[in-house]
Amino acid sequence: MIAKTGGLILTLVLLAAAPGAAAQEAKVYRIGYLSSANPRSAAFFQAFEQRLRELGYIEGRNLAIEFRNAEGRLDRLPGLAAELVRLNVNVIVTATDHATRAAKEATATIPILIVGVNFDPVALKFVTSVTRPGTNVTGLFFLHLDLTAKRFELFKEMLPTVKRVAVFSDLFTADQLRKVEEANVTIGLKLQPLELRNPQDLEDAFRVILRSHAEALFVLESALIFRARRDIAQLALKHRLPTSFAFREYADAGGLVTYGVNFANMFRRAAEYIDRILKGTLTRAIYRSSNQQGSTWCST
Repeated sequence: MIAKTGGLILTLVLLAAAPGAAAQEAKVYRIGYLSSANPRSAAFFQAFEQRLRELGYIEGRNLAIEFRNAEGRLDRLPGLAAELVRLNVNVIVTATDHATRAAKEATATIPILIVGVNFDPVALKFVTSVTRPGTNVTGLFFLHLDLTAKRFELFKEMLPTVKRVAVFSDLFTADQLRKVEEANVTIGLKLQPLELRNPQDLEDAFRVILRSHAEALFVLESALIFRARRDIAQLALKHRLPTSFAFREYADAGGLVTYGVNFANMFRRAAEYIDRILKGTLTRAIYRSSNQQGSTWCST
């Protein structure tokens, strides 16, 4: 089957081997979700659950969701991943590289579905290649670093008179910051990186921005920053700073402009692949869309 649509950069890595994935005889399927920071109430996870219900998976009837959240304490992820393995879940869903690494180290047999992660699973050796992963990892990911550089260029085009831009980062966005700095070589703005370590840093960070006379705010993306999106957006509005974010959830919280993938759609798509994993039908699948070519193709 081949279908073409517009879209940003997404790739689904095929599932090479997933012993125990089918479990078709089970009356209740168990899905493990390993979260680095975001709660189960997050809109994109709600979209995931809604799509599962549409596909006939009803929690309390034929589905159990084991949700485990490290709440920003990444050292907790290995223990939470091991707990999901002990529960013998049918599949583990992850949405960050840290959660994926913890799940992969915990099991080589339970299928791991990545979704919405902003990393290259080949570079991190989660899979051997996109077409032949050779592991129990599959899923959807986007080339976030490329989108970060493009988002920065668009932000400058939007604000042609701006000369000084503050950049919010944290411990997990060093690669994104490098991309911004590389893009800025030709753009020539004065950048002011500010590293956020906890939510209490926000007020201090905005005071630094105001003292430095920064004219705009560019926000890098991590699970911890995503959790603070409403506070960041509202403080930027209070101080009349135009902002650029990665996802539409930031615009919903009051941000000025976003450029990136639609998380809700990605999680709905992930639910469809969960369905195929549980039924044992996901053996070869590649899903890719190209921002540059403006097309999507799906082959199964």
